[in-house]
Amino acid sequence: MHTSLPDFDMPNEEQVHLAAESFRLLSDPTRIKILWALLQGESNVACLAELADAAPTAVSQHLAKLRLAGLVKGRREGNFIYYTAADEHVRRLLTQGLFHADHLDRDDPHPSPGSAAIDEPAVSAAHPATNAS
Repeated sequence: MHTSLPDFDMPNEEQVHLAAESFRLLSDPTRIKILWALLQGESNVACLAELADAAPTAVSQHLAKLRLAGLVKGRREGNFIYYTAADEHVRRLLTQGLFHADHLDRDDPHPSPGSAAIDEPAVSAAHPATNAS
């Protein structure tokens, strides 16, 4: 049925696997907090632990996984490592996820086409990441 559609296209297995791995890593609330903080600018483990309300050792473990997945980068300065979000793709992915969460109808977890949950995000001063292009 779908193969008869002229523009039908499926991602390849590697793309599907890598996307699923990225989503898996983003399924943790502490990692979302860490990434959101890093989208505001670079930071070290101690600062991120405070912002995410988590233990520094837990934040270090989360950062190691995020770095291996290519979602964050680290820069060493003396005894400290300063982390940043890897690129604009991370900003878009996280912004869309948070936007979607903000616009879910709590009574209808399966929004219909045309509902607010699938609209494009508006630029908002309350969400600095949506101001970037």
